[in-house]
Amino acid sequence: MHGFTIRRSARGVLLGRHAVHWVVLSALATLTACATTRVEQNRQMQTGLASDEAMVILGRATYNDRQTEESFTDCLEDILSRGDRPIRLVPQKQFIDQMYPWFEPRTAPGSANDLGRLFSEPGVKEQIADARVRYLAWIEGDTVTIDKGGSMSCTVSTFGGGCFGMSYWEQDASYEASIWDLQTLDTSGQISADANGTSYLAGLVLPIPILARPGNAACKGLAEQLRTFISGS
Repeated sequence: MHGFTIRRSARGVLLGRHAVHWVVLSALATLTACATTRVEQNRQMQTGLASDEAMVILGRATYNDRQTEESFTDCLEDILSRGDRPIRLVPQKQFIDQMYPWFEPRTAPGSANDLGRLFSEPGVKEQIADARVRYLAWIEGDTVTIDKGGSMSCTVSTFGGGCFGMSYWEQDASYEASIWDLQTLDTSGQISADANGTSYLAGLVLPIPILARPGNAACKGLAEQLRTFISGS
């Protein structure tokens, strides 16, 4: 009787795991992770970039959890510097070094409005002219998790292990580019990009991620609109 109880228990665990497998497999068959993107533009001045002119992309650096991720500005630079209509870019670090000390941590502007005040400081206009940069794209924004749920458990034993269950998280990526004409020291307009997507992590022995990547979607949308804006198309 004792042996029968053990075999029945093991069979029950096996059936339970098979049930979990079927549930997760069924869910995986219906899950897709994609991001929806909305891009808006507000043009205030006509723009255009000559062959000998360049642009610099600067991310808001407030040195806290609200600063713009460096990976996002790197993504913008990567897209804008290649393709059919590449834009000549001055690396962010090079521009900051050329503009010393105006963009150092203690003096760096914290918003697009602060740029206007910075440009009125004595000596700044001359340093901008020496840097030979026509446009500055000031990037503000971040990617945040707005919802998450589900459950997943992982076990390890001498007989093996695995993860079972499913979890999800919804993210919102919201970014805005303020474009400044460094020849006139005035703003040319703004472009905003918002992307939303839900990612999943399904446990079927090994965790299987299904990622929406709204940050990447916002980057692509903002970069292509920024290319069109700067070229004057």
